[in-house]
Amino acid sequence: MSVIRDTYARFRTLIHEIGKFGLVGIVSTIITFGVQNALYRHAGPTTGVVVANAVATCFAFIGNRYWAFKDRKTANMGRETVLFVFFNVVGMLIQAAFVDVNHYWLHHHDQVTLNIATVIGVGFATLFRLICYRKFVFNRVPPAEPVAEELVEPATIP
Repeated sequence: MSVIRDTYARFRTLIHEIGKFGLVGIVSTIITFGVQNALYRHAGPTTGVVVANAVATCFAFIGNRYWAFKDRKTANMGRETVLFVFFNVVGMLIQAAFVDVNHYWLHHHDQVTLNIATVIGVGFATLFRLICYRKFVFNRVPPAEPVAEELVEPATIP
């Protein structure tokens, strides 16, 4: 049991960040699908992806900065915002590439294949964003919490 507890203690921050990042991502994905599907027939696949990602990015920034990575935020919010937007634009381009290949190269114009291409694109874009957020955007590492054994001072023998 000690191995499991020690492993959890070692990776607690990472586990919590990934879990919170995942929840923010799920809500952002729901926003993305809703907006993209609403715009698909009216504005086209690429415009739908761009507008949907712009709306979802606003939600994701607030959720990630103030909840998922709240212990990592720095005093320089301008830097964080610029990097966050930049990496989201790259993530949106990754997602749009999958949607555009499906629509323009494979000539699939139905809603089902649009959503399948979106799921694949979101998957790749999410991995990219997670790595970039942790490494470049919210990169201040929170201080390590002491493990229970470290809190007990060793007894000195006279």
